[in-house]
Amino acid sequence: MVLFLFLLFLQYESNKDIFSGLFAINLRTLFRGADEMEQTYQTYINQYKDLAIEQMLRYRIPASITLAQGLFESAAGRSDLVRQGNNHFGIKCHDWIGPTQYHDDDARGECFRVYRDARGSYEDHSKFLARQPRYSR
Repeated sequence: MVLFLFLLFLQYESNKDIFSGLFAINLRTLFRGADEMEQTYQTYINQYKDLAIEQMLRYRIPASITLAQGLFESAAGRSDLVRQGNNHFGIKCHDWIGPTQYHDDDARGECFRVYRDARGSYEDHSKFLARQPRYSR
């Protein structure tokens, strides 16, 4: 429910013409007393909001969607995929010739992409969505 409300808020905000305050949300109203979770999510948002906006301007994928998916898939940057491979979106190895890491997901020992930094992960995510007909407008 909390994630749904958060995604709804971000989607609404992404459709405004002005980005001022886009990610300056008060998560306290959503998490009521969960200060650690609030701080973790707010830290992730603050750290990656500019990268998400940059990707939006380049690929026309709403920054709110990119950031919300990054938050969800990476557990706000705390997942093993992020800590060990800068993979913020859980993108698997399909047709990948770069570095890899293995984690249990839908099956045991699945192959995931490894990126040099978060920028590489965000860029790959945008390219992945831009190339997929099912995600195009």
